[in-house]
Amino acid sequence: MSETPDNRFAGPAHALARICLGLNIFLHGLVRIPHVGAFAGKLQHQFAETFLSPGLIQGSAYAIVAGETVIGLLVLLGLGLRGALIAGTLLMILLQLGTALIQDWTVATQQLIYVGFYVGLLATLRYDTCSLDRWRARP
Repeated sequence: MSETPDNRFAGPAHALARICLGLNIFLHGLVRIPHVGAFAGKLQHQFAETFLSPGLIQGSAYAIVAGETVIGLLVLLGLGLRGALIAGTLLMILLQLGTALIQDWTVATQQLIYVGFYVGLLATLRYDTCSLDRWRARP
């Protein structure tokens, strides 16, 4: 990719946005690991009035923590980046579903910011110049 005045900052901008999103999502999961049982209990209380079963809610809590941790780390490092960004977007779709079921529109709106970051990074993946994927692809 040749650099023009229009895209010379695209690579660093993409890397900085990716690192920030990855760190945020990774830490979402990492700090919940020691307290995943309490997180699951909180979700069961929040979703008590929905049609979702307690077992599904508890399983989802563990999956959310694992997903955030793994996806966040992959995005942070830029490893398997395309797949990690798609997985992160799919996780956000599931979180949007849950948030809509409990009608927490403030959180749903906040989650859309994450969706915007994921799809923005995915749409501009051609500007990924600073990641483990790019480092591994170099001859």
